[in-house]
Formats: sequence, structure tokens, C-alpha cells
Amino acid sequence: MPAAKLFSPESAAPYPLSRTKVELFLECPRCFYLDRRLGISRPTGPPFNLNSAVDALLKNEFDAYREAGRPHPLMTEAGLRVVPHPHPQLDAWRNNFKGVRATHAASNLEVYGAIDDLWRDLDTDELIVADYKSTSKTTEVTIDAEWQGSYKRQMEFYQWLLRQQGLAIARRGWFVYCNGRRDLPAFDGKLEFTIKLIPYEGNDGWVESTLLAARETLGAQEPPGPATRCQFCAFAEKSAKVMKP
Repeated sequence: MPAAKLFSPESAAPYPLSRTKVELFLECPRCFYLDRRLGISRPTGPPFNLNSAVDALLKNEFDAYREAGRPHPLMTEAGLRVVPHPHPQLDAWRNNFKGVRATHAASNLEVYGAIDDLWRDLDTDELIVADYKSTSKTTEVTIDAEWQGSYKRQMEFYQWLLRQQGLAIARRGWFVYCNGRRDLPAFDGKLEFTIKLIPYEGNDGWVESTLLAARETLGAQEPPGPATRCQFCAFAEKSAKVMKP
């Protein structure tokens, strides 16, 4: 990892930190320290290209209704009085290398994240964070599983970032959850999905205290101990014991 991307305690400039790295800190402060301070990253898996394709197509679809100034049929079917919002910064805010950015003065961290979509409530004029998700399972999709806590924090983080832009952001966000069907008689060169809108009442009260804690960890001389449930730390510890001469 290039040194320019690593945290330096001597630098006075705000340190850029993505939403995914904030989530890494919440998962395991030790892995976070190794990654951002020492340049030792966790092994990564292959990209989720099918999920990325679904995201891209959903954005194209919602953008067509955005340009027309009309609600998407999913919104109408759900009884929502909302429309896709044509914010002039939306393209930049969707870009993984730009995203919505805000400098948190108390921690001197420049945090950022790329949103999927932004809607507008026609009754309150508040803006609504919408996040696209895709999967394939035989049961009804929900956001109730323990591992989906990261989805909820993701939305709350986006809500916090957008509020730092001075925008009125609704507490209720929406997941556009696409579920690939497995009950069809044949593939025929295409995947079909059922799509469900799932509301979520966000609470971004954890964000600022987490940024302060992340900054304190980055400034420490030594990495914190392994997190109890971190599989990466457990693997490294067991490997080190086995490999000892």
C-alpha cells in the first residue's frame, strides 16, 4: 500500500477514511490499525460483479424516472409520495472514489462514502437515502439478520454524511432489495428478480463517537489486541503458533 494512503500521526492534514474502513474499525480495531497505519490489509475475495450489475441497472432505471420527474412504479405500489431526486452532485456522490465527503473536525478525519440513490418526499421535502441490495434466496428478504447490522450502519453513515452537507435528511431510509428467483423452470440466459422496498428508521448517533475512537486508535503506538470474534485475527494467531520454530 502506498505510504500516502497510510495514517501518519505527524500529518496535520485531515486523513481520508472511507465508510468501509469505518466499518472495518467496528468489526476489529486491530485489523483497522494494521490496514490504515501499517499497510497490512485483510485478504480480499473476488468482486461481486452480478451485484454490481444489478446496482448499475437499477440506477439507470431510477434515473429515467428522475429525468421525467415521476415516481418509480415501486414507489407508487408501496404507497409512497416520493420521487427520485435530481441533486446536481448525485453523480459525484455515487462515485466510489469521490462520494459524499465531510471533514469531522473533532477527529480531523475526512470521511466519505458512495450512495446508491437519493429520493425526495413530496409532502415534507426531506431527502431520503435509498440503498440497493441484491441476493438470491428461497425465503422472503428482510434486514433482520445479525450480519445485516452492517447494512443499517451503512445507511446511517450515509444519512450522517448528507446531513453534514446541510441537507434535510429523513430518518427513514429505504432498501431496494432484489431477490433472484430460483423457482423458474429454466435459466434461458437471464435472471429474474422480485423486488421489495424495506423501510429502516436510521439513527446516526453512533457515528461521531466512532470517528473519535477510530482516530484515537490510529494515533496509538501499538495496535490493539485481537477482537474476540475476528476470524482474521484468530487465523493469524493460530498460524503464528503453528509456525513457531
